[in-house]
Amino acid sequence: MFRTIKESVQTIQANDPAATTVLSALVNYPGLHAMVFHRFNHMLWRNNLKFFARWGSQCTRFLTGIEIHPGATIGRRFFIDHGMGVVIGETTIIGDDCTLYQGVTLGGTGKETGKRHPTLGNGVIVGVGASVLGNITLGDNSKVGGGAVAVKDVPEGATVVGIPGRIVGEKPKPAPHKDEETPADAARARHEHLPDPYKDTIKHLTKRIEDLEAKLGQ
Repeated sequence: MFRTIKESVQTIQANDPAATTVLSALVNYPGLHAMVFHRFNHMLWRNNLKFFARWGSQCTRFLTGIEIHPGATIGRRFFIDHGMGVVIGETTIIGDDCTLYQGVTLGGTGKETGKRHPTLGNGVIVGVGASVLGNITLGDNSKVGGGAVAVKDVPEGATVVGIPGRIVGEKPKPAPHKDEETPADAARARHEHLPDPYKDTIKHLTKRIEDLEAKLGQ
């Protein structure tokens, strides 16, 4: 637990320049509080104390605005920025070094049973207000843009935007994260640079119009 808190504080400081001190990260970040409570609630859930685990998660939601089902499996160095309105479903699996922004939903799509929530690989970033729905997989180091709705598997290193989500770019697969790397190293390697397909289309059409006008002028 103490290792988890230490890593979480380091991750907060690496990702948010407003976290100027360790005390600030410990006191002022509800994402950290939600994760500490979730570790405890998850332990209760695994020991079949499900009523108390669910009650604990509801208390955590009241205190932090973040709802994490105690059945969710979450890896190391998980960062929730601001966090208000984040919802993480029961069968969600989240890898190491993932980042969620406020208003993110990792949810299901109906009344199906079994594995019905998403699986996030390592280093995944999900932007503000985005939804990842159903039993789908987001590959390592993939990104979901703000407001996007992902309902299909996302390859490793790819970026998803729009409603419904569509892949607009893929990047080379980076080297896997190593334990000896600091959270700050991981954060610098995961800065969000989302492509803009609409901007690219407009630039292409503008260039095409300029070429046609030049030909007409000749």
